[in-house]
Amino acid sequence: MGERNEDLILRVEGLCKRYGETVVLDHLNIAVRRGEKIVLIGPSGTGKSTLLRCIDLIEPVNEGLVFLDGQLVNATENQNCYKQKKLRHTTDARKKMGMVFQHFNLFPHMTVLKNLMEGPVKVLGLPKKSVRNKAIELLRQIGVEDKQNAYPSELSGGQQQRVAIMRAIAMDPILMLFDEVTSALDPQLVQSVLDLMKDLGNRGMTMLIVTHELGFAKDIADRVAFVDEGTVIEDGSPSRIFTEPSHERTKHFLKSLLERSAATGTNEPNQISTDHKKEG
Repeated sequence: MGERNEDLILRVEGLCKRYGETVVLDHLNIAVRRGEKIVLIGPSGTGKSTLLRCIDLIEPVNEGLVFLDGQLVNATENQNCYKQKKLRHTTDARKKMGMVFQHFNLFPHMTVLKNLMEGPVKVLGLPKKSVRNKAIELLRQIGVEDKQNAYPSELSGGQQQRVAIMRAIAMDPILMLFDEVTSALDPQLVQSVLDLMKDLGNRGMTMLIVTHELGFAKDIADRVAFVDEGTVIEDGSPSRIFTEPSHERTKHFLKSLLERSAATGTNEPNQISTDHKKEG
């Protein structure tokens, strides 16, 4: 892709993932520059979520290399031969990445404040007082400081997802991975989560995002990558991908979304969505 290695936070080369005879990722390549926001789009079941899990090193791969901030993190090299690491040997690299899932995955037995403090204290070994102060500030930024002693079940879905994002941010990651983080939310709660992600992007956070919110993708993305059949078919600026895609599969995918949007009476997917109500 032409990027200098020192500019790259993430470089993925020839990533392959199979479940039995089913090929989920097929020699996939992608690179993310420091501070860049890349959105992955494509049909369901084409490997987008699996890709994030493999990058985050919570899912083993069959082949391929993952470089994080210039370091090979998923394998060891010996005379140009690569051997995949056991997941238990990738802990240090995982500390540098934050991942937010479709479902919030907050610890239900911990208060909101303790959810944010657990990783920095137990995993990073930071002092409780400074971690607590930072966690309260993060909660203040998303408007739920008054919920710090509440449990996740006492929060709305939008509040839980924003807390989940801030729990990842509390670990000071160099790369954030978002996997369809609004798909489990009621429509009226979506915008508050998207606004938080936009704010993180505006602050310079490096982000790789899987989303079906194409209007949001147009707003936030530096690049959009279309994934189909386990590989990146094409990528480019949002304006080019959404208005002048070069690959027939990309054209077919976007056309199908437009037709579905027209049939359901929702906004066209290539328009910026403005009709979500903000959460109270």
